Order: sequence, then structure tokens, then C-alpha cells
Amino acid sequence: MTEPVWIAGVGMTRFGRHEDRGVPDLAAEAVRDALADAGLEQRHVDAAFFGNTTQGALEGQLMMGGQIALRRMGFERIPVHNVENACATGATALHLAVAQVRAGAADTVLAVGAEKMNVADRDRAMAVFDGAYDVSDPAGLAATLTALGGDVDNTAAGRRSVFMDIYAAMARAHMRRHGTTRQQIAAVAAKNHRHAVHNDRAHHRTALTAEEILAARPLSFPLTVPMCAPLTDGAAAVVVCGRRALERLAGSRRAVRVLACVLGSGVERELHAVDRHVVRLAAHRAYEQAGVGPQDVDVAEVHDATAFSEIQLTELLGLFEPGTGGPAAAAGVTTLGGRLPVNPSGGLESKGHPLGATGLAQVYELVNQLRGEAGARQVPHARIALAENAGGFYAGEEAVAAITLLGV
Repeated sequence: MTEPVWIAGVGMTRFGRHEDRGVPDLAAEAVRDALADAGLEQRHVDAAFFGNTTQGALEGQLMMGGQIALRRMGFERIPVHNVENACATGATALHLAVAQVRAGAADTVLAVGAEKMNVADRDRAMAVFDGAYDVSDPAGLAATLTALGGDVDNTAAGRRSVFMDIYAAMARAHMRRHGTTRQQIAAVAAKNHRHAVHNDRAHHRTALTAEEILAARPLSFPLTVPMCAPLTDGAAAVVVCGRRALERLAGSRRAVRVLACVLGSGVERELHAVDRHVVRLAAHRAYEQAGVGPQDVDVAEVHDATAFSEIQLTELLGLFEPGTGGPAAAAGVTTLGGRLPVNPSGGLESKGHPLGATGLAQVYELVNQLRGEAGARQVPHARIALAENAGGFYAGEEAVAAITLLGV
């Protein structure tokens, strides 16, 4: 990254069920909060990237959701780009905003993500996930899951999205290869539910023990309901700016530097060749771009759509050696007060997962951590933070991975 880029402001709604609010209303709240946080007026925004993944499927609103949401709140004339990139949509909007500022095409750019996933017909909401893999080859998906996790009888499991079967197959492969246990997965979930108690914007704020999590309603083995992200409504927004814009802002001392912002897709590889996993490859590029290594990270927000995912992702990111993520979590290394806190927000499992907003919500948390403004969730002396946001499924791994490194 040649030109320095900063995050000057962040905003986020409460995540949860918002039966009486739509996408534009949720987006407006997050945007206004981000602009106020930056000390910026709407007229100073040069462009916007608007992330959403479900409005077309659930409401029939196609092609121009960003223009509708932002025009309603008074944005005029500026270019508005609509972004969709599976569960990495929010991080993709940020990636594009950073690239535009870095290129000198704009001084101040807004990245927004918003979702309204809780609708009257829950089956329609669950069906959205059926489009996040290669729908032309369902037999190929089934074969890949069997190759990863073997044949498992899930006929007695409750209603769930296909991605719970995908993550469960990944978990069983990891358990077979490294000896990861259900107790370690439950320890991750318990840690994240405990963290979310202190997050007033989280979907779930009730602490659960590992024993309660293991005894909860089963989904696809080895997962239970509290190990998995809920259907969530919400929005988040980030103000990205360059040097000239930063100099004009009264609150510039609170700005956080973007050290790296990398977006990647996978490569052809053997199914179990995780050294070439899309997240690992993107992380290597991000560390190189930032001039830091995993040993320098003080706090991380990772895409824990399931508790197992956090274990795998901390290993792929180089935060722990392969096979040691589970034991580290069980030993308290990743909890607040541990050596490397992961998901102090509560993560997707507890904070919630409004798909297009998730990546930006991770950045919201990490910016507050680096500012020292995270309250009871504060990681002491945090200087470098990592966000990993990924989504979709292709050839045995996520279809897209985004890594953002921030520093002060």
C-alpha cells in the first residue's frame, strides 16, 4: 500500500431481530453513527459502496438497493456501488473503498453493509444459503462433504441451513486429522457467548457454559445450536479517508490506520492441502502488505459462523499451529484476559451475522479496541488488530476470503 489510508469513523446498529425496520432504515442508522464518529458531514462523502446479499431474494429488491437506501437519507450525485460477495460482502465493500482512496479517486468513501434476514417466512430466509455454493452441481457438493467429513446420519437433526452441514463436515475432518474435540468446540462457543454479555449491540447476550452448549439441540454433528450463528438483522458502516481528508477532521487523532486490506479466492488444490487454503493465502498477502506477522496481532475478529470455524481460522491465519487452535481455546488463550483475545465482540455466534454487514461490524469492534474505547471488552494495549471475513463454499473451502489488518 503506497498511499496511507485511515478509518475515521465507524457505526453499527444493534444486531438482532428488527421486525419493524427495513434495510434502508438500518443502513441509515449505521451511516449516521459513522459520520458522527468521524466528525464528518454527508456532503463530504465522495463515493459509497453498499453491501447486501439477501434483499433481492427476500424482498425482490434487485440491482439498486444502495441507491434507494442512501438517497432516502439525503445522499445525492455521488457514485453508489452495490456490492455482493457472499458472507464477505461487508469486507469487500471496505476493500473497494480502501482501494478507491488509495488510488486517489476519492478523499472520503463510505462502506456500508445492511441486512434484514428475519422475515415472516423463515424457510425463505434459510433458503438464501442454498445459493452460496455451485447450484449447478449439487451432487458435487454432496461428494465433497462426504470426502471431508464422511457419511453421517443427520436425519434427526433440526432445521438448519446447508452451511451447517458444510461446517460440520469441515469440523469432522479436523477432528479426524488433529484430534479436535467437541469439548474444545464448546469452549469456543462458551467464550464467545461470555464475551457478548458486555456488548450492548449483540444479538445474544446470555452467558452459556460449555456443558449447556453440548447439551443443546443438535444440528449437524458435532454442532449444536449455540455453536452456530443466528439469523440476524443489522447494519454497520465505516468511513475511509486519505491524508487530505484526515487533516480536515477534528477527530483525526482517533483515526485508525489500514495496514492491509486483502481480498482473495482459492486455487486448485487437494481437498486436505490446507497449506494452500484461501484464508491462508490471503493472510500471507496481508501480512506481507502490512509488514507484520501473526505474532504481532494483539486482537482478532474472525468469521466464526460456527465455533469450530474459529478454531480452524486461527490456525489458517497463523495465530496458532495446525491442530493447536482447539487446545488453545480450551486453555483460555483466546478469551479476554488471555494472550490473544479472539472475537471479543462475541463473534458471529453471539453478536450475530447479518451477512452483508458482518465484515464491517468486525472492523467496528477492532477500531474501538485500538482506540481503547471497548469498555468491559477492552484488550489492554492493543496496537495491531486483524479481521477475517469469508463466505460461500467452493471446492472444499470458502469461495472468498478477506483479511484486514489495522494499527495505531
